[in-house]
Amino acid sequence: MQAPSKNDYVRTYFTLYERFEQGQHKSSHRGRPCDYTTKCLILFFTIMMIRRITAYQAQHRWLIHHEDEMRSLGFEKVPDRTTLSRRNKQLYPTIQAFIAFLGQWAEALGPEFDSQVLIEDASLFKAQGPVWHQSDRVANRVPEKLRHLDQEASWGKSAYHGWVYGHSLHLSCNRAGFPKLVQVETASLDESRVVDQKKEALFDYHPEVVVGDNAYFKAMRVRHWAAQGVVLVSPAASWKNGKFAQAYHHFLEQEPVNGWLKCRKTAIEPVFDLFSKVLGTANNHKQLPVQWLAKVRPFLCLGVLAVQIAMIINNVYGLPFRQISSILSALS
Repeated sequence: MQAPSKNDYVRTYFTLYERFEQGQHKSSHRGRPCDYTTKCLILFFTIMMIRRITAYQAQHRWLIHHEDEMRSLGFEKVPDRTTLSRRNKQLYPTIQAFIAFLGQWAEALGPEFDSQVLIEDASLFKAQGPVWHQSDRVANRVPEKLRHLDQEASWGKSAYHGWVYGHSLHLSCNRAGFPKLVQVETASLDESRVVDQKKEALFDYHPEVVVGDNAYFKAMRVRHWAAQGVVLVSPAASWKNGKFAQAYHHFLEQEPVNGWLKCRKTAIEPVFDLFSKVLGTANNHKQLPVQWLAKVRPFLCLGVLAVQIAMIINNVYGLPFRQISSILSALS
């Protein structure tokens, strides 16, 4: 079986980004145009992520010493370190929108990409550097000897790691684990608030069902979404009393509803493991190599985008759908 090459991934990134860009509303832009296109920077920062080169100065040096690769990525000259820093911090909304575009564009490729049933979950990533104890954080007090602290991180509780000081990746995917939407926040922002923020984008997929754990359940949310034709499926462990609660739990026991609920763990949780392998955060409670939301957001989104691209390429080449070794070996 033929494996995709680096050129295949480069061409796919560029082609799909150009399609995404064509569908965006472009307002008139005054002033000097950018020297470095966004599609080139997205691919460059993806390669740097896979090669575990996260410092802007190190990325700048890599470009200087790899002129042929630099030109293959679409750069005509080496960007300054400050340019890399500034443009990277601006990428989050663009990558977020690109991921949403691919979530819809890929639906025509096959059943692995459908949006009939969408699944919601969040995963915590430990902040780079030391932790900021909550008593000090609430008082906005940084202990004198606490160095290199990510002050934008916050505390959240993980079912696997307990309390984590860091950031959270909120993901919407389908039953095959193909990412549809992503949002990155600090760890303390709960899933219920995030899903309200994502609702409009979520409903753009016209799902029949959205599946989430107990954190996503609200009785009023179930009713409001049902009125708009979307079924919210959650274990609703805290909602036991009353005829409506009993009716809802009876509903959860029926086919295919109980199957939708069971598929949550097999669909979304293994995909978080794929993100960690792509990002290089598989150890130490998934500790991030970058600090502050302006860097964390594009970094995590680049990992989600890489898994999306890998799954699309895997579909084309007939490879196992969730295999990421090909993209890692091609771009490393």
